[in-house]
Amino acid sequence: MLYNLHTHNFTETSSVIELVNKYPYEVINVPYFSTGIHPWYIDEDKVEEHLIIIEQRLKMNNCLALGECGLDKRVETSMEVQMTIFEKQLLLAKKNNKPVVLHLNGAFQELIAIKNKLNLGVPMIIHGFSKDEQLAKQLLNNGFHLSFGKYLLSNPELSKVLAIVPQERFFLETDTIEESINDVYKKAALARNTTMNNLLRVVEGNFKNVFDY
Repeated sequence: MLYNLHTHNFTETSSVIELVNKYPYEVINVPYFSTGIHPWYIDEDKVEEHLIIIEQRLKMNNCLALGECGLDKRVETSMEVQMTIFEKQLLLAKKNNKPVVLHLNGAFQELIAIKNKLNLGVPMIIHGFSKDEQLAKQLLNNGFHLSFGKYLLSNPELSKVLAIVPQERFFLETDTIEESINDVYKKAALARNTTMNNLLRVVEGNFKNVFDY
């Protein structure tokens, strides 16, 4: 069985467990999903409404995580507003004991500070990791998991980063790419100099451990 940590495209493939991202205003029509307010799509007039929906959904058995949510310095919404909404979501994850799937762009130090301040105690996974080994080590040292996907397929340097991640701290994903999760697994097996069977075992173990699946 393959495990896809984060996707927006449910493929209905019987050999793949997919954690499908669903925003608060989307219908839940998939076996397993995560839900949260993405920093790109913050509607300040509807934040409280969306937070209520998120909390309701976090109680559903097939809602495996909060997210994707996070911080992004490339968007117009101020960091102050983003951080306030982000923290409210993280507290819901803590209250409901759900892992968090994170979207981060240019705000990693803010993320670390918030994690330390809130003392969450739930697993936090940075999806679509694309940065260098130094940042990867800093995030790992602060207790984060890293998920690799489209950038792993396009950036040879990222294979070196994946190679140094402890086996219990990484996931694989497709997000929005056309390539399949099987393509990502093949690339990851090469990066970690391991067999597909061993990689399958490791990722399955991580998924079951973090998501209590």
